[in-house]
Amino acid sequence: MTSRAALLVLADGRFPAGGHAHSGGAEAAVKAGRITDATSLAAFCRGRLHTAGLTAAALAAAAALGHDPYALDAAADARTPSPALRAAARKLGRQMMRAARATWPCPELDALAAAFPRGAHQPVVLGIAARAAGLGPEDAAHCVAYETVSGPATATVRLLSLDPFQATAVLARLAPAMDLVAEEAAAAARQGIDALPAASAPLLDITAEQHAAWPVRLFAS
Repeated sequence: MTSRAALLVLADGRFPAGGHAHSGGAEAAVKAGRITDATSLAAFCRGRLHTAGLTAAALAAAAALGHDPYALDAAADARTPSPALRAAARKLGRQMMRAARATWPCPELDALAAAFPRGAHQPVVLGIAARAAGLGPEDAAHCVAYETVSGPATATVRLLSLDPFQATAVLARLAPAMDLVAEEAAAAARQGIDALPAASAPLLDITAEQHAAWPVRLFAS
C-alpha cells in the first residue's frame, strides 16, 4: 500500500539528498538573461519539465517498477550528453543513496551502492528508494517532476532575490503539467527500458558545460 507520508518525505526539499546545492541550470540562465522574473522562470521550468524532467521521471518510474538498475543507469548515461550533467547526476545519486539507505534500508540499495561507489544516476537511485519506501512508479515520477521545477524556482529566489511568493505561485501553476509528465513517464516505464523517453534540452547541456568552467559560482550545477 502506498504511503502518502513516505511520498512527502521523499519529495520534501529538506530530505538530505543534496538538491539544495544545485540550481538545475537556473544559475547559468540567470546570468545569460534568460531568467529575469517570475514569467521567464515559469517558461524555463516548463521547458525543463517537458525535456530533462520527463526523461528523468521515466527513469525513476522504471526503477520503482523493478527494472534492471544497471541497464537503467546505462540508459541515463546515454540520455545525458553533457559530462558536467552526468557528473552532477552521479554526485546527487551518491547523496540520495546515503539518505535513502539510512531512511529505508533494503538489499537493492545496498547492491547498487556497492556496484556504483562513485554514485549511480540520481533518478535511478530515487526510483529504488521509492520502491523501498513502498511507493509506486507514479509516485517516483511525481517526485522527479516536482524537483525538476522546484530546484530552479528555489535557486532563482536566491539568485535574483525573486519574491518567494511569486516563485511558489510558478510551481502551483505548473502542477497540472507536472501531473501529466508524471503520468506519461510512468506509462512509458511500464513498456520497458527501450520505451523510455529521451527528450533532450541541448541548451541546458551547453550551459551546464559553461557553468562547470566558471571559477566562481553559487551552485554546483
